[in-house]
Amino acid sequence: MATFEGRFTDSSSLRIGVVVSRFNDLVTAKLLSGCLDCLNRHGIDTSAASDHLDVAWVPGCFELPIVAQQMARSRKYQVLIALGAVIRGDTPHFDVVVAEASKGIASVARDTSIPVIFGVLTTDTMQQALERAGIKSNLGWNYGLEALEMGSLMTSLSLS
Repeated sequence: MATFEGRFTDSSSLRIGVVVSRFNDLVTAKLLSGCLDCLNRHGIDTSAASDHLDVAWVPGCFELPIVAQQMARSRKYQVLIALGAVIRGDTPHFDVVVAEASKGIASVARDTSIPVIFGVLTTDTMQQALERAGIKSNLGWNYGLEALEMGSLMTSLSLS
């Protein structure tokens, strides 16, 4: 029996793409900061001159899937991270955006066999979003960690 698990040790060779929604950037910038901190502390060069990390900004969460798809199809990345924040309002717009973003991101991963970490917060209030982006804990860190684990796992599966 073979058991496969992702590791967090030698991550420095991973090439990671991050797609970030500009809408609710008070929240998404904090998620990105936490994510980059995690990646940096695990050996990924996050400097502007990095050959191992690219960040693409999109207008909103609805646009995350198409840019993630373009990045995945380039075959430059072993893993992608999609970051966004959708905060419930008084209209059904929240439901449409969340549904399409999540289906689109999942579709990219399935169609390209490149993991796409779903880092889109879906909250009822701005306060809840801010708590998840750094006031209490920064889920951006978790999304970075998930990317490292999935990148490592997919690499070990392709070598077996």
